[in-house]
Amino acid sequence: MLACWMTRPIFPNCISNFRTAFCCRAEDQTVSPAEQQQQQKKKVVIVGSGWAGLGAAHHLCKQGFDVTVLEGGYELGPKSKSFTPDDAAIRGFWYPYRNIFNLVDELGVEPFTSWTKSAQYSENGLEVEYPIFKDSPSLPTPFGTLFNTQFVRLPIIDLLTSLPLMAAVIDFDNTDSSWRKYDPITARELFKQFGCSERIFRDVFDPLIQVGLFAPSEQCSAAATLSMLYYFVLANQRNFDSVWCCGTTREKIFLPWKDLLKSQGCRFLEGRRVTDIVLNEETGCVSQVICDKESFKADASIFAVGISTLQEIVQRSAALCAREEFLKVMKLSSTDLLTVKLWLDRKVSIPYASNVSSGFDNACAWTFFDLSTIYDEYKDSTSTIIQADFYHANDLLPLKDEKIVEKVMSWLSTCIKDFENATVIDQEIGRYPKFHTHFFPGSYKYMMRGSTSFPNVYMAGDWIVNRHSSWSQEKSYVSGLEAANRVVDYLEEGVFAKIVPVQDDEPHIQSLRNLNRNLDDVRAQLPWFNYFIQ
Repeated sequence: MLACWMTRPIFPNCISNFRTAFCCRAEDQTVSPAEQQQQQKKKVVIVGSGWAGLGAAHHLCKQGFDVTVLEGGYELGPKSKSFTPDDAAIRGFWYPYRNIFNLVDELGVEPFTSWTKSAQYSENGLEVEYPIFKDSPSLPTPFGTLFNTQFVRLPIIDLLTSLPLMAAVIDFDNTDSSWRKYDPITARELFKQFGCSERIFRDVFDPLIQVGLFAPSEQCSAAATLSMLYYFVLANQRNFDSVWCCGTTREKIFLPWKDLLKSQGCRFLEGRRVTDIVLNEETGCVSQVICDKESFKADASIFAVGISTLQEIVQRSAALCAREEFLKVMKLSSTDLLTVKLWLDRKVSIPYASNVSSGFDNACAWTFFDLSTIYDEYKDSTSTIIQADFYHANDLLPLKDEKIVEKVMSWLSTCIKDFENATVIDQEIGRYPKFHTHFFPGSYKYMMRGSTSFPNVYMAGDWIVNRHSSWSQEKSYVSGLEAANRVVDYLEEGVFAKIVPVQDDEPHIQSLRNLNRNLDDVRAQLPWFNYFIQ
C-alpha cells in the first residue's frame, strides 16, 4: 500500500475528517482470469461428505459451481486404522443400485467382488441359503424369491403362510398416502395381521427386518418394512443379489472420488462442525453457513447429514429452531452400531462370505463377513479376518472389549463349529452411538423432504422422504443428486443430473396395484369411508 500526506485531497475517493487528509491508494494487483472466473461462480456449501454429500458435490462441480464440502470429523465414533463412519453402515451393494454402479463406472474404479451367495443363521445353526438369483430360474414375484431360496429347516406350510402378505405389498405403493396408512403399525403387527406363522417370522423375516432397519421388528414401522423388503427382496428376484467392496468403501470408492472432485475445484474442509446459519431477512434465504468462528458464503446450501448430526445443528442454531420442519427432526431417533473386527490364529472354513444371524441372548440381529475372501489385502493371509456388525447395540456399547470379543466368538461358534478351535490374536472394536436411522412407527410425519422453507436450503440422506423407492447407500446417493438438481433449478445454471429410476413393477404387480387403486377410489366414495380408522 502507498500512504501519502497532503494538504488537500487529490483523489476524489479519499475522505478525511481532518484538515489534512489521509489517502490510501492500492497498488495495481492483477487478478488472473481464472481467479476472476472463480469469484463469479455461484457458491454452494454442502454439509456432510457421505454418499449424499459427495453425490451432490459430484454433479454440481460438473456444472461449474464453486462447491465447498464441510466435514464434521468423526463425532459419530473414534477414527481407527480400519473403521470410519463411511464404512460402518450396510456393506453390500445390491443389484438395483444402478445409480451407484453407473457412478463407479464413471470414476473408472473396480471396487467390487463378483456376485456372491449369502446365508442366515440362528442359535440352532444354518437356517437359509440364498443363491445368486440371476443364475436361478426366473419366476414372477414373490415365487422366484421363495422357491429359489434354500430354507434348511422351514416346513413348506410355514413358507406358504407368507403369501397373504403380498396383499399389503400390493397395497403399499410408496406414495405419501400409503406411507401414512402403514407407518403407525409395527412390522410385527403387520405380519401378524396377514397370518404369517411364528416360525417363518422368527427365523426368516424378523432377522431381515432387523438388519435392514437396524431395530427389532416391534420397534420398526410397517411402511418402512414394506418399502425395504420390496426394494431388496420382492420387486424382482435378482434384487437380493449383492456384491461387496474389496476393501473399505472409503479406500476403494470415496478417496478416488474425492480426488476427482478436488481436481474439479471442490474444497473439502475437515473438522468443521456447523454451529449456525445467517439468514437474509429480505430474501428469506440463507446467505452464510457458520462453523464456530468461520463463515462460508452460500448462494445455496445442502445438508447431507444423519439425524443425530442434524439434531445437534438445530440445537445450536436459532434460525433453524424457528422453523417447524427442523423442530420436528428433534422427535426422530437413531440406533447404535457396534462393529467388531477379529484376527484369528488359523483358517476357519466359512461357507459364505456374508451372513445374517439372530436369536442370541435376545440381542438384535447382526451380520458377519469373511474379510479373508472379500478384501484384496487379506487374500493371502494365513489367518481368518472376521467382521461382525451389531445393530441396535445399545446394550453392547458399554461392555469392555474383552467381554464383547467373548460374546462374539461364542455366537460365531454356534453358527459355525470351526470357530470353536480358533483363538483371537488381534481385535478392533468401533462404537458408533446414534449412527443409524430409526424408522420407528409414526416417524414418517417427522421426516424431512428434499426442499425446506428456506428457498435455497435443501436436504439429502437415506432418511429424507422422496419417491425414488430406493434404500440405504443408493437412496443416499440419489437424494444427493436430487438436491443438486434443486440447486440447479434454483440458481438457473447448469443441467439436471440424470437419475436412473427403480425398475418397473412386474406386469402382474402393476395390474394388481391398478385394480387396488380403483377399488380404493370406489371405497372413498362410500358415505362411511372416513368413519373408521384407515
